Amino acid sequence: MAAHCRGTELDLSWISKVQVNHAAVLRRAQQIQARRSVKKEWQAAWLLKAVTFIDLTTLSGDDTFSNVQRLCYKAKYPIRADLLKALNMDDKGITTAAVCVYPARVCDAVKALKAAGCSIPVASVATGFPAGQTHLKTRLEEIRLAVEDGATEIDVVINRTLVLTGQWEGSDFIKTSTGKETVNATFPVAIVMLRAIRDFFWKTGNKVGFKPAGGIRTAKESLAWLSLVKEELGDEWLTPDLFRIGASSLLSDIERQIYHHVTGRYAAYHDLPMS
Repeated sequence: MAAHCRGTELDLSWISKVQVNHAAVLRRAQQIQARRSVKKEWQAAWLLKAVTFIDLTTLSGDDTFSNVQRLCYKAKYPIRADLLKALNMDDKGITTAAVCVYPARVCDAVKALKAAGCSIPVASVATGFPAGQTHLKTRLEEIRLAVEDGATEIDVVINRTLVLTGQWEGSDFIKTSTGKETVNATFPVAIVMLRAIRDFFWKTGNKVGFKPAGGIRTAKESLAWLSLVKEELGDEWLTPDLFRIGASSLLSDIERQIYHHVTGRYAAYHDLPMS
C-alpha cells in the first residue's frame, strides 16, 4: 500500500500499557452486527461506495491469464451499466480500488488493465504469502520482482514470530488476516485494531490504513464494515487510500442487491454473467 506515515520513534511503552476490555469489545461488535441496514436509496449509495473500497482478489492455485483478465474487466466494470444508469451513476467512473493477485500473475493483471484502458492499481501478496516464513532475502526479491512487473501495492505478510516475540514496528496499512486462515476478519479484532489506529493518529498525527480480508461475502457485511470504520475513525478514513476490503465474492452479492433495488427482483444467475 502507498505510504502515509511521516515516521515517528517507536515507543514500546505504549504497547506494554495497552489493556483490552474484552467484554466491552464483544458488546460493541454485537452492536454493529445487530444494527439494521440502511434502506432503499441510501443503501444503494453505500453499496456503491463499498465497491470503491474492494481489492478484487483472486489467490487460487489454478489462476490463469484468462481468469485474471476476467477479474480485471470486472474491476473496471463492477456493476452492470444499465443498473448504474438507473441510479444516475453511470458517469461517475465507479471501479474497485485495486486488483489483488499472486506475484506471478502481476504481469497478466497489468496487461489486462492496460487493454481495458484503465489505471486501477495492481496489488500483490508478495513475501511468502500466506505464511510469511520464507527467507528474508527471498521475500525481498519477491517484492522487487512484483514491483518490476507493475505492482504498485504490496500486501506484505510479516513473519508472525516478530509479533509473538514483541518486535513491533510501525506500518502504513494493517490487515486483519491473510484471508487464508480458518478464522479471518472478525469485528472484535477489527475494533481493537481500529482503536489502535485512532490512538496512534492522536499521538503522532500519522494515519494508518486498515484492511479487513477473508470471509466478507455479503453486501450486508460490507455495510457493517463501512459503518464501523466511519464510527471509529471518521469520514477521513472512508477513502481507498486508508480503507480497503479484501474480497473475491463480495462484489457479486453487492451487484445482486443493487439489481434488486433497481428492478424489484433478485437476479437469476444469467442476469449477472460476469459474477
